[in-house]
Amino acid sequence: MSLIGDGLEKAVQKAFTRPAPKNAGTQMRYLVKQLGGTKAVARMLRVSQRTVERYVKDQIRKPRPDLAARLEREVKKRWQPQIRAKARKKAATTDGIVIDTRARLGYTAPIGSTDQDRVRHLTVALPPQYAARLFDAQEQGATEQQLQELAAEALKEVYFQDDGRRAGSLEEVRFTDIEHLEFGL
Repeated sequence: MSLIGDGLEKAVQKAFTRPAPKNAGTQMRYLVKQLGGTKAVARMLRVSQRTVERYVKDQIRKPRPDLAARLEREVKKRWQPQIRAKARKKAATTDGIVIDTRARLGYTAPIGSTDQDRVRHLTVALPPQYAARLFDAQEQGATEQQLQELAAEALKEVYFQDDGRRAGSLEEVRFTDIEHLEFGL
């Protein structure tokens, strides 16, 4: 599970203008249309092609829980691509992104200052360049660790250093033990 990647995805999904299909038959038909055939959908969902065909014809209505979760995730990943792109672009160029987190944050600082990790609850508005970096990294397949490092760097510069007005000698912020993480556009 990717906390930051999933959080970014949920933030973008809030921009949808229409709800994604809810029932299995409609979801399956949507995926078949998007991927151009039942074979591709079957391979992606790790089920047989015949199973996909039966959902498309509404011969099966209720998927088992693991298939239902995969089906919903894949539909939402492809739903309203222009709206998704517009929301990402707006966050990356003008609006920025808000991060709300409760996590253990620590930092590397010069000797004499306290650099002990502690749980903090932060709600910070990140400027557009940080949203752009997070979305770009996510699109390029960054790992959860890489996304956490980018988020920690953004918090270091915006929250801890206040855009260069304080804590100038702060070297690194560590972002671990995430209890809660949510993004808002």
